[in-house]
Amino acid sequence: MIDREDLKASIRTAIRRAQVTTVLGSRQCGKTTVVREIGDDARAEYFDLEDPVSVKRLEEPMTALAGLTGLVVIDEAQRLPDLYPILRVLADRRPLPARFLLTGSASPDLIRGVSESLAGRVEFIEMSGFNLAEVGADAVKRLWWRGGLPRAFMARTNDDCRSWQEAFIRTFLERDLRNMGVDAPPVRMRKLWSMVAHYHGGLWNAADFARSLGVSPPTAQHYLEILTGSFAVRQLQPWHDNIEKRQRKAPKVFVRDSGLLHALLGVKTFRELEGHVRLGFSWEGFVIEEVIKLVGERQVYSWGTHAGAELDLLVFHRGKRYGVEVKYADAPGMTKSMHSAIDDLKLDQLFIAYPGTKSYTLNRGVEVLPLPALLDRFRKGGRSGRTRTAEG
Repeated sequence: MIDREDLKASIRTAIRRAQVTTVLGSRQCGKTTVVREIGDDARAEYFDLEDPVSVKRLEEPMTALAGLTGLVVIDEAQRLPDLYPILRVLADRRPLPARFLLTGSASPDLIRGVSESLAGRVEFIEMSGFNLAEVGADAVKRLWWRGGLPRAFMARTNDDCRSWQEAFIRTFLERDLRNMGVDAPPVRMRKLWSMVAHYHGGLWNAADFARSLGVSPPTAQHYLEILTGSFAVRQLQPWHDNIEKRQRKAPKVFVRDSGLLHALLGVKTFRELEGHVRLGFSWEGFVIEEVIKLVGERQVYSWGTHAGAELDLLVFHRGKRYGVEVKYADAPGMTKSMHSAIDDLKLDQLFIAYPGTKSYTLNRGVEVLPLPALLDRFRKGGRSGRTRTAEG
């Protein structure tokens, strides 16, 4: 078993603060396992909305829930959107006899009524698959190759891992999206998801994607929002600063789980990945996801200018501005683009994340770091320990 105590501690804190806590994350990221452990510790009442017995019990939800006390867990709550107005009534009782812990596989924007019904009463916690802190720094290559979804990461063999991922992709497109209330053709959604995989780390252009899909640009944008809201795709939004240069306005798009990215690309082995045209972009997306898991998605942006300067990741953390450049290289060096980002964005520090094992200072305010060291630096608020120089 992988220890996820930090995540469980965050959920327990939210339960104490809010009448309703909702744990959001992709299908099969481990939500059920985590909330069951929390629920078992609290002797909670448990409803699983993928279980016909639980669905039957909630046919009259007010009657079923009003008399319960303590903690009430409702798994995959997005399958019963009419539940949210009732939870609002139950959450407003004083004194409060019960608190509710929900899980969902879609963002509030895709769940009809959740934001409106539970405004001011709900705390959201976004959960992903395993992160590097949970699996250990020695497993960075395995986590990158297989992704963080527990059954993929923990599969007995790489072939078992890939077989499960391919089944997950089919089920997600053909069943899970429909169960979320999404009315979109599975074949077209798979094509879009595969296109995003091949554009992974590139700029989103709705018109280009629409032409390939045979739909209008607004429809292509709608489909992208569905994949984003169900945690399959990330749109890394652009940052605009008060500078004279023209800056990019389009988001970058990524497949969030690196293992699913490799499955969608049809890459069968890690050795094959090492020779793949998207290798550097795969590493970039993996590093970005690990940073976001640590600092939160509201603190990170992409940045670029029409003149060609760009920064993979702009991070606002503990009152400072950090840049992160991601390079799949043995010994990355300074570039003109990095100098532009430092000057234009007034960065406090620039980190270059690479797949090596040594940390070193490249320039004043610029450090080259392995991924575990980069994440440790953000945990410490950007403070530097002892690193050797590029010469030493």
